[in-house]
Amino acid sequence: MDIIDNRRLCSKVACTAEAVSTLTYVYADSMVVLGPLSYQSEPHSYDLCGAHGERLSAPQGWQVVRHVPLGTPHGSFGA
Repeated sequence: MDIIDNRRLCSKVACTAEAVSTLTYVYADSMVVLGPLSYQSEPHSYDLCGAHGERLSAPQGWQVVRHVPLGTPHGSFGA
């Protein structure tokens, strides 16, 4: 019997950590949105581990929006 691993890994090259958040770009609004891990992988979004989510930066002039789940320490996605 084959075992299927449903873990989603961080999208950053060479990172093998488990993803805990999903990053999406809203180009029309010059906005980067980081929220809890989406239910399923989407082609135009990026899954990030806690460490990469915490270090996220946006292009100059762009706004970063972080949606933190209730009950999570402020600014933390599990890093």
